[in-house]
Amino acid sequence: MNNFIKATRMVEEILVRFPVSPEVAKAMANVDRELFISSGMKNVAFKLDALPLAGDQWISSPLTVAKMTHYLETQGADSVLEVGCGSGYQAVVLSFLIRRVFSIERIEKLLLEARQRIRLLGITNINTRFEDGQRGWREFAPYDRILFSAAATRIPEELTRQLAEGGILIAPIVQNNKQIITRFEKHNGIFREVAQLEECVFVPVQDGLVRG
Repeated sequence: MNNFIKATRMVEEILVRFPVSPEVAKAMANVDRELFISSGMKNVAFKLDALPLAGDQWISSPLTVAKMTHYLETQGADSVLEVGCGSGYQAVVLSFLIRRVFSIERIEKLLLEARQRIRLLGITNINTRFEDGQRGWREFAPYDRILFSAAATRIPEELTRQLAEGGILIAPIVQNNKQIITRFEKHNGIFREVAQLEECVFVPVQDGLVRG
């Protein structure tokens, strides 16, 4: 069975659990998740499970990636900033939906591996940066969408400034020892929380850079 068929079946499993948009479903089916995990775990590449990466990080469950992408409401968005590139899987999914993807990673080893995968896939609309994602990427701001791929206790003010007017930010927010996928929007220059969507489990946002 080829990997496109495996990815398609994975998406069918996702749809049983959560009704993502047809656009998100198509994007997920077009990404070979096997490329984003270690060779020793390829037999579970298309399962709906989170899997370990280097640096005590994880590649999110495909179900979680689908949900986060769906909540982002990508239709009509031209640019997205991702905080936490990790394996690059989420960024690649977004690349099928949004014209310009900007993804930041604080662990150099993860970023170099993600860049290699992106090159291998021939994707040219993903821009990556080695940086603390909490600082954002001011040079290309404002962004129509911002997505946190790690759990935060708050949204840094610098990132609220980098969100475009009418933009949407989706982040797992830690509240009362739980992580809640939370939607924020910016209207008339005011950034505010508009919805708490569901509980989740992500690695926490951390400060600083990890080289080598």
